[in-house]
Amino acid sequence: MTVENKLVLVLGGARSGKSEFAEKYVLHAGSLCGYIATAEILDEEMAERIKLHQSRRGQQWITFEAPYEAEKVFPEAGERTDAILFDDITIYLSNMLYGKNAPKGTTAEKAAVVRGRMQALLDAARACGRTVVFVSNEVGSGIVPDNAMAREYRDISGWVNQQIGEAADQVFYVVAGQAVDIKRLAFRFE
Repeated sequence: MTVENKLVLVLGGARSGKSEFAEKYVLHAGSLCGYIATAEILDEEMAERIKLHQSRRGQQWITFEAPYEAEKVFPEAGERTDAILFDDITIYLSNMLYGKNAPKGTTAEKAAVVRGRMQALLDAARACGRTVVFVSNEVGSGIVPDNAMAREYRDISGWVNQQIGEAADQVFYVVAGQAVDIKRLAFRFE
């Protein structure tokens, strides 16, 4: 099996099938797969979500827990696996914005810090020399949230998805379990 150095972004709404598609993509890219898990079990509902994801994965997966500073796990994940799944950006972003060491300031100031941290994540993913598939929620397709914190999260999440999408070799949008390669179809200014 040939190991590729490729970045992939998989976007979709809640229960769109994005994680299942991303898992299949990673399994096709390698026989031993890394799973970078960003969620922390903070309540019963999150514990159930994590169990659901774990139940789909078999022995060919090695899990790397990384709710913070995930760029630090890429060297080991790249050495130990053929392909890597990062699940997911939106939870990682939530940890970054509202967890320990959260940036302070205006939305623009927080966004600048987040962009820098995301660039470090993308650089580490590219440097590991493996196919890395990032999963993220598309949170900007609904109504404008009624509170400042939710609007800030939605805005920064959209900017992060754009940043990863620009860096990615492929971008898929998943709806009703169907994945479309939107980067291939995207209009490009000449």
